[in-house]
Amino acid sequence: MVRTGIPMIDVFNTLVESQKLPIFSVAGEPYNELLARIALQAEVDVIILGGMGLKHDDYLYFRDYLEENGALSRSVLYVHTAADPTVECMLVPDIALATAEQFALQDKRVLVLLTDMTNFADAMKEVAITMEQIPSNRGYPGDLYSQLASRYEKAVDFEGSGSITILAVTTMPGDDVTHPVPDNTGYITEGQFYLKNGRIEPFGSLSRLKQQVNGKTRADHRTIMDTMIQLYASYKETLEKQSMGFRMSGWDTKLLKYGERFEKEMMALSVNIPLEGALDLGWKILGDCFEPQETGISSKLTDQFWPRK
Repeated sequence: MVRTGIPMIDVFNTLVESQKLPIFSVAGEPYNELLARIALQAEVDVIILGGMGLKHDDYLYFRDYLEENGALSRSVLYVHTAADPTVECMLVPDIALATAEQFALQDKRVLVLLTDMTNFADAMKEVAITMEQIPSNRGYPGDLYSQLASRYEKAVDFEGSGSITILAVTTMPGDDVTHPVPDNTGYITEGQFYLKNGRIEPFGSLSRLKQQVNGKTRADHRTIMDTMIQLYASYKETLEKQSMGFRMSGWDTKLLKYGERFEKEMMALSVNIPLEGALDLGWKILGDCFEPQETGISSKLTDQFWPRK
């Protein structure tokens, strides 16, 4: 497990060493702030940041944020700004991943953060058009899939040595997941995080390797993960009933209280607590909103973890 201090990742979609995951987002979402938080808090040896098409303000934000919080000493930044030549944008992932490989072979756990792979694909498109190559879907080069895959597949766990884990932002033009870049990315990676309304959405986000590690963290991890998401889905249904003017039952009232606390105390990206603290907080929220038997959690776990009042 790669700990990040962000409950929506650590508890619900655990990041696993040597995994490759995209962060699907629309323009305007705080994806660079999320990457900076992960760079600061991730329990790894080396952070490699590859910036493609960054606004100068975003580059300064990354640099200053890491410097002010003392994380610059374990970070390597390769930054292409929007004002730099397009062809240089295409070099960033390769340089970042080559550097990551060297550190990983020195027995380091390396986390590579890339932003934004759509800018990388757009740079490839621009160069391909200039070279008069035959365009494919929406003008992108025909080898878009293999170009993206050759970068993502650098995520690796070297036997007897270190590892490379990749988190890459992919902005979706017009929030269209069928756009060629996110569409191809989805076939390559092991799940995805969806960033919407300033937080990682529990529905749609998926870390396919999480089952490898969240059975080894704490006995209640999987139960809290499943139960809280099920209850949050029920909360969403209750919101729909409320918006249509249905009468609220006692159970609906409990769900509304629970959903608001879940969004505020666990989903907000500003929340910064270790995994064990997040699990304890999950029990506290459940204990404040429900009776043990209402959650469907086995009595073996509620006897051990349910908060005493």
